[in-house]
Amino acid sequence: MKFLFLACLSPRTGNHTTAERIRSHIESAGHTCELRDVAEFQSPADVAHLISQNPTFEGALAIHLFRAGRLLLDIQLPFGVIFGGTDINEDVKVEQKRVVMEQVLLKARFAVAFTDKLKEAAESFLLSQRSKIFVQPQGIQTEVAEEFCWTEFLSSSGISIKHVDKLRVFLLVCGLRRVKDPLYLVEVFSEWHCEDPLNVLVIIGPKMDPVLTVEVEAVVKRTAGVFLAQERSRQELHAAMKRCFAVVNSSVSEGMSGAILEAMDLGVPVLARNIPGNAAVVQHEFTGLLYSSPQEFVHQSQRLLSDHELRERVVRNGKIYVEEHHSLKRERETYQQLVNTLH
Repeated sequence: MKFLFLACLSPRTGNHTTAERIRSHIESAGHTCELRDVAEFQSPADVAHLISQNPTFEGALAIHLFRAGRLLLDIQLPFGVIFGGTDINEDVKVEQKRVVMEQVLLKARFAVAFTDKLKEAAESFLLSQRSKIFVQPQGIQTEVAEEFCWTEFLSSSGISIKHVDKLRVFLLVCGLRRVKDPLYLVEVFSEWHCEDPLNVLVIIGPKMDPVLTVEVEAVVKRTAGVFLAQERSRQELHAAMKRCFAVVNSSVSEGMSGAILEAMDLGVPVLARNIPGNAAVVQHEFTGLLYSSPQEFVHQSQRLLSDHELRERVVRNGKIYVEEHHSLKRERETYQQLVNTLH
């Protein structure tokens, strides 16, 4: 079969990585899957026109019930949808968007949620379609660049490398957009850095919101101990994650953070903001540490610094958790089974 697959494909984002991984699962079963960016289409009519010009398409997929799913409402092909996270956590609160999302869910053959909590939220906010919503956590596979220079990475971010071996680098992996709240920790972290200059915060990710990017660059420029790194390839990012002291998440909303799961897989401690999407994968003091304020972030970080048993425990259990619950093989089998229902 040939499938049209719609997703937000901003370079080096979680959505893009997830879409490419799912596409490969589908193609490994012998299908053809054409991945297209939702930014290419203005309305459902545009997608309907594309399909009319390409009669070989036999089904469709979309990640994000509103941004991508709405574009499939005018097509006559069977399709499935994958919740993106912000659709169920944020967009559903807007009545106009919620109505559209209900239409998409009613027409879809199946829907996939990354967590049980995301499925429960979808069932409570949208017209009940319990029987067609499946839970399949993201499959995780990390790749570390072999030729990666940690010293060069730090110096290119503006960090003095005099004490490179003693630095404790907290790596905030996020695209620069409001929902990721990249400035949430900056002020308090800077105060902590002034007390102990070996603690530094590095923000790394694609510049997705131009207005916010300018704001982040200005704040970082005048803030001690906080740095902004240029985005890197996935393999280089994983190499940087593996060398850092801890990976940080400060998002307002998450479906399922790939960076958190990748850090766990790489054996790196995670410090995540205590929101439903993060709490669904990070068990406090067992697979990582959760915080609810910038001050609590510093407190939990200090615990991670002083309590070696705690650090070893969250690293060990995080790795086991990813291996048991985020199997790439299981994810591949699930999507291959689901697309077979689109015949």
